[in-house]
Amino acid sequence: MNIGKIIFSQIMDFVPKYEFNKCVERYKGNYNAKQFTCWEQYLIMVFSQITYRESLRDTVVCLKAMPEKLYHMGLTNPISRSTVAYANENRDWQIYRYFAHVLIKECRELYSKEKFGLELKETVYALDSTTIDLCLNLFPWAKFRKGKGAIKLHTLLDLRGNIPSFISITDGKVHDVNILDDLMVEPGSIYIMDRGYLDFKRLYEMTQARAYYVIRAKRNFKFQAILSRKVDKTVGLRCDQTIRLTGVNTKEKYPDNLRRVKYYDIETGRRFIFLTNNFLLPAITITKLYKYKWQVELFFKWIKQNLRIKSFYGVSENAVKTQVWIAISAYVLIAIIKKKLNIELSLYNIMQIFL
Repeated sequence: MNIGKIIFSQIMDFVPKYEFNKCVERYKGNYNAKQFTCWEQYLIMVFSQITYRESLRDTVVCLKAMPEKLYHMGLTNPISRSTVAYANENRDWQIYRYFAHVLIKECRELYSKEKFGLELKETVYALDSTTIDLCLNLFPWAKFRKGKGAIKLHTLLDLRGNIPSFISITDGKVHDVNILDDLMVEPGSIYIMDRGYLDFKRLYEMTQARAYYVIRAKRNFKFQAILSRKVDKTVGLRCDQTIRLTGVNTKEKYPDNLRRVKYYDIETGRRFIFLTNNFLLPAITITKLYKYKWQVELFFKWIKQNLRIKSFYGVSENAVKTQVWIAISAYVLIAIIKKKLNIELSLYNIMQIFL
């Protein structure tokens, strides 16, 4: 007879239960809870994520099919779909946001010396967002367009380990550039962004905070070249300039000099123009940095394929945010396990073990 722990229990052993309880106490999550606690809610929702259950009913039926194992999973009270749904609707979603950040902090420490392809001592982040479409009739709070609802998942990805260091969930109408106001910019770090984040006033604030950025330029911005440096055109570089903005509004919003790097991608035939406030890195490194921005796209693709964040178990804002934050914490938890156990498999292959 197998006397070892079931796989799910082994996974949950890596959860810092003391920190989880602190999060619950902070938001009084177990207030008036006679039986079904926040911990049991978290266990069930993580189980639904890593086993890719279609709905709460599917989750509960699956768990009830193995009643002799529920105790070993940490579930000591009777389970019902309505109980879990009520908890998702009413328990503060910030409990799970706060706990996800506890796991993110632990995970980033584990991956702090991980290599991502470029030999840089600075921390490098990629910032982007993904839109998750919703039915406006069912999710009236998630406003996006006329007759259409959506939420946006704004993510700042640490490229050392592809760990999200900042996540914000908003309705679809919030423009990407507004998220720059919520970032806690780290001095000395490098932020890679697409041109949707191009706002010279906000970029100048990042410069004043002594952080670096690499961002794609728009075609219509006005500038004056002050200095041009020689470039190796055989690697795709076309120019490396020091410029000053000359637009009526932009020159006031960004009074300092900028660096403009133009690059031609031989494989795709596309031309890219990058703006940065980093004058120390080689021009070819600036272009290579932008290529790593696609790691955040791969992150979005991974969580959409392997976690339940495209279809939701509840329709309220609280239920949706609870499900997304628990999904993020499940992703980070698997990344922690991978690092601590030195597992060579990818996160995708690890997830396939549970499906």
